[in-house]
Amino acid sequence: MREFVNAAAEEMGINLTWRGQGLAEKAFDARGQCVVAVDPRYFRPAEVDALVGDASKAQAKLGWRSKVTFRELVAEMVASDLQAAERDRLVHQRGYQIYNFHD
Repeated sequence: MREFVNAAAEEMGINLTWRGQGLAEKAFDARGQCVVAVDPRYFRPAEVDALVGDASKAQAKLGWRSKVTFRELVAEMVASDLQAAERDRLVHQRGYQIYNFHD
């Protein structure tokens, strides 16, 4: 997750500093504001320490090749989220109620 969060932050021009370990690990922006923290509510019921994907079998048996890199995928995801946030801001600005995703 840290690699993904770092890539997403970099895509938005944010430099993160990580402090702590395990459940106490947090990421801070350049102003020292905590922007990422571990939330046990989102753990899987049978959480594993590491999940690692390996596409070599799909490549060997199916001839599958990825069309986008990890960084390109993160960039697409960030762009989509920023577009949705801007849409929500405009809708709210015009007096309509929006769902608050930031609990």
